[in-house]
Amino acid sequence: MQRYLAVVRTVVPAPIAPVVLADSDDDHVLACAVAAGADLIVSGDSDLLGLETYEGIPIVAAAEALTRLPWRQ
Repeated sequence: MQRYLAVVRTVVPAPIAPVVLADSDDDHVLACAVAAGADLIVSGDSDLLGLETYEGIPIVAAAEALTRLPWRQ
C-alpha cells in the first residue's frame, strides 16, 4: 500500500458541464482527469470510449494504453 500511496494524489474534480448524458457517473471520471491534468483516460466504458478524447485527453481501452507506455516503445 505504501508504494501505491507514493505515486497517487487526490484531486478535487473540476467543474464541467454534463457530457455523458446516458451515465452521469462518467462525467466524474472526466472531471477528475481534467483536474489532475491527466495524459490519458483508460476505461472499458463504452460511453467514455465513444468520446475518444475529452479536453485534449485521449480516452482509450487498457490494451491501447499499454502500447502508449514509454517502456513499451
